Amino acid sequence: MQWNDSELIRLLATRDESAFETVFKTYFKALHSYAFTIVKDDAAAEEMVQTIFMKLWERADNLTINSSIAAYLYRAVHNESLNYIKHIKIKAAHQLHVSYRVGQEADASKKVQVKELETKISVALNELPEQCRTIFQLSRFEELRYREIADKLQISIKTVENQMGKALKILREKLADYLPITVLLFNLFKNNP
Repeated sequence: MQWNDSELIRLLATRDESAFETVFKTYFKALHSYAFTIVKDDAAAEEMVQTIFMKLWERADNLTINSSIAAYLYRAVHNESLNYIKHIKIKAAHQLHVSYRVGQEADASKKVQVKELETKISVALNELPEQCRTIFQLSRFEELRYREIADKLQISIKTVENQMGKALKILREKLADYLPITVLLFNLFKNNP
C-alpha cells in the first residue's frame, strides 16, 4: 500500500504496524549507509539506525514530525551518529588518562622499589667483612676478573673464589625479601673467572 508522508505520520502516531514496517523497509538500508559514512563502523551504524526506529515506535504517541519522514529520520541518524562519535572520543580520552595515571603510578612504584633495593644492597655490602666486600666490589662494580682481583690484592684465585661465594651467600640472606631480583643480579655475575 502506498501512503504519502502525512498519512504515514498519522498512522505511525497510532502505532500502525504496517505503516511502521513500510517506513522501516523503505529507509533502513539508506539510513544505515548514511550512518556508516559518519561513524565508519558497520555494527555501530546498524545499531544506531535500529535505535532510531525503536525510538520512533516507542515515542509514536508523542511524535512531532514537521518535515518529511525522510528528513526526520536522516536528522535523527545524524544526531545519533554525532552523539556516538562524541561518546567514543570521551571514552578514548578517559582510557588515555587512565593509562597515563596507571603508568605514572607504576613508574613511581618502581622508583621506590629500586631506591629501596639500592639502600638494602648498600647496607648489606657495608656489613660484609672488609676483604669480602673489597673482592665483591672489584668483581661486580669494577668488573675485574678473579685473576685480576687476585693479582691486585696479592692473594690466590682460590681466596677470591671463596670470598665471592661468602659475599653472595651473605647478600642472599640479607636481601631475601628481594630474592627474585637479587637472584637475577647474582646469576648475571656469578661466573666471572
